[in-house]
Amino acid sequence: MSFAYPYLLFLLLLIPVFVAWYIFKGRKLNPSLKVSNISPLKRLSKGIKAPLRHLLFALRMIVLGLLVVALARPQDHNSWKKDSVEGIDIVMAMDISTSMLAMDLQPNRIEAAREVAQKFINNRPNDNIGFVIFASESYTLCPMTTDHTVLLNRIKDVEPGMLEDGTAIGMGLATAINRIKDSKAKSKVIILLTDGVNNSGEISPNMAANLAKTFGIRIYTIGIGSRGEAPYPVPTPFGTRIQKLPVDLDEPTLEAVAKITDGHYYRAVDNKSLDKVYDSIDKLEKSKVVSKNFSSYEDLYLPWLIAALLILMIEFVLRHTFLRTNP
Repeated sequence: MSFAYPYLLFLLLLIPVFVAWYIFKGRKLNPSLKVSNISPLKRLSKGIKAPLRHLLFALRMIVLGLLVVALARPQDHNSWKKDSVEGIDIVMAMDISTSMLAMDLQPNRIEAAREVAQKFINNRPNDNIGFVIFASESYTLCPMTTDHTVLLNRIKDVEPGMLEDGTAIGMGLATAINRIKDSKAKSKVIILLTDGVNNSGEISPNMAANLAKTFGIRIYTIGIGSRGEAPYPVPTPFGTRIQKLPVDLDEPTLEAVAKITDGHYYRAVDNKSLDKVYDSIDKLEKSKVVSKNFSSYEDLYLPWLIAALLILMIEFVLRHTFLRTNP
């Protein structure tokens, strides 16, 4: 309980002043009678009024105290905080061409990329996230959703060979843009991961980037794969053999796409650096939590005021009936 006017409680100091004044006045005004022998008086009954002679004053002091508390306006103060989350809409576009089977990341590029993507999604429970896969064409694996269980179940089955082989980076971006362009979120983001060069599709990566800029979409591009050569599983008549093949990654195009949309380009050459890339994006694109504080006050002076009035009525009745001093 709090008080709207706590300084009025200082008026309670008047009560001990009145008590002191009452005691002093009582001693001064009480008459005395000297007698030689009080033994006959001891047999007289004092009656019930004698011990109650100070009750009226006590009741008045209680009324005064209650009125002071009521004037100070006791209040019940409740406060609470309401949090609302301003999420971010994200579409993840992943290259699933056969080159993603390269084993420079463990156990290979596609499984490493899938693992960090799942971790990234688990760390962002408040965001709408969609998933697009592309090779020579693009396909929406999962539209934007906050049901991340469904999303994760679809991602775990992503493998090269689901689409015709090739690398259509521009088409992958275009499909992702189509999924997110109408979003009303405060931030719209595409995370594109690839290990190759755009060699398929009717839309170039730069054309798609300019389209994304028009819709206020930021693109983070990730180039995955070691530099120079990487071990690839190559089928032969004698079974699958591991051969070193040149890494073909168009970093200038990925850098340009990111720059056009005010995004950023990252290069991941191993599992550790790929994990750091997603951590960096996660920190850059944080959901915003807005807190609003609410307070409510309920006046509690009425019970104190009613109690004061009831006691005052009791005092009035006693003073004019049972404890009346004058006939």
